[in-house]
Amino acid sequence: MDKVSTPSARSVNRRSFIKSAAALGISATVAPFAIGRERPVVRVLGTHVTLQEALRKRAMEDLGIELHFEPKGSAALLQKASMNPSSFDLYEQWSNSINVLWRSKAIQPIEKKRLIYWDEINGLTKTGKITRNARMGAGDAPHKILHIQADGTLGTKHTDKLSFLPYVHNVDSFGYNTALLDDEFDQSKESWGWLLDSRLSGKVGIVNDPTIGLFDLALAAEAKGFLKFKDMGAITNQELDELFTILIELKQLQHFSGFWTSVPESMHFMRSQRVHIESMFSPAVSALNGENIPVRFAAPVEGYRGWHGVMCLSSSTTGRVKDACYEYMNWWLSGWPGAFIARQGYYISNPSRSAKFLSKAEWDYWYQGLPAAEDLRGPNGKISVKKGQQRSGGSYEDRFSNVAVWNTVMPSYEYSLQKWYEFITS
Repeated sequence: MDKVSTPSARSVNRRSFIKSAAALGISATVAPFAIGRERPVVRVLGTHVTLQEALRKRAMEDLGIELHFEPKGSAALLQKASMNPSSFDLYEQWSNSINVLWRSKAIQPIEKKRLIYWDEINGLTKTGKITRNARMGAGDAPHKILHIQADGTLGTKHTDKLSFLPYVHNVDSFGYNTALLDDEFDQSKESWGWLLDSRLSGKVGIVNDPTIGLFDLALAAEAKGFLKFKDMGAITNQELDELFTILIELKQLQHFSGFWTSVPESMHFMRSQRVHIESMFSPAVSALNGENIPVRFAAPVEGYRGWHGVMCLSSSTTGRVKDACYEYMNWWLSGWPGAFIARQGYYISNPSRSAKFLSKAEWDYWYQGLPAAEDLRGPNGKISVKKGQQRSGGSYEDRFSNVAVWNTVMPSYEYSLQKWYEFITS
């Protein structure tokens, strides 16, 4: 994937955005709401990963709308959205939330024709593979739940209506403080099994989310040889019983130091040295590196846990606010936002448009997997990557060619919830 070398400038971004919208006959694109009319208020329910103040301010300035962000932990977020769609206009989380939201009728179809940059979105979301030979990964690869079928179900056949906007995505694993792990933990052989290694007992943190933390621990248990799953994306009730018997025993032995519910909490766990290793999301690793805390984001030999960000439209949203929601969705794929989140380690679905807002050194490091040609700053302005460092796992294509399992709501979802909460409270 070649770097696009067009200069970055806010005025260029706005002009190209307006021009693209005009070409598609979309009238409400940038700023018309701000001229002689009350600014519509769009309420966005999501996680700390994307609901960041810098993004909110930039979007309001570019679009002339008012944005209210409400960040929550993953489980609380999904519960609120599925039970009360009138409490939000846009929902931002991971693709494993889609089936729950769609079945509860909390979200409405997104019209593909209103997405300015749909044709630029790459094959990862549309086909499930970033390259022809990529590993598909078990579970709900995003293309399986993107298109709304004629019978109202979600499936792979392309239609004119979508369940979510494909935008931010990444592969997740775990992070560890390189200064606190013994030399016997070889970086070239990073394994999910480290999360259940007895040498780290009492210093392990796990994300408290039954559709994410469950897979981290399932991958760890399989890597340690404790059990073998027939299908990691559809773990059976019997397999769940076997897995949680092991996990509850470990918890009672105080193997786990804590269970975090938000990115800031995961950072606190690592910063305070409550944990030496834990489930982590890329922004937390980037931010901690900016504080000179030597946390490494692992590239497990077994493969990553993949996730795809979803932006969904509430079933209760109508009128001018709905139009403003489409403005915000299109803004996310317009270039600058994708460059912003690249600096925290995330990818965007149409990366070539964001490339022009990244320096060559940034593009080469974040997308190409090359050593940093210079010190690189994160979204907070602090240096998060030192010159010469290389991103674990390699390039964008390398990383997404090695997905072991996607965040998924399995057929055994209800039972997995029961087992998860037994585990957490044991």
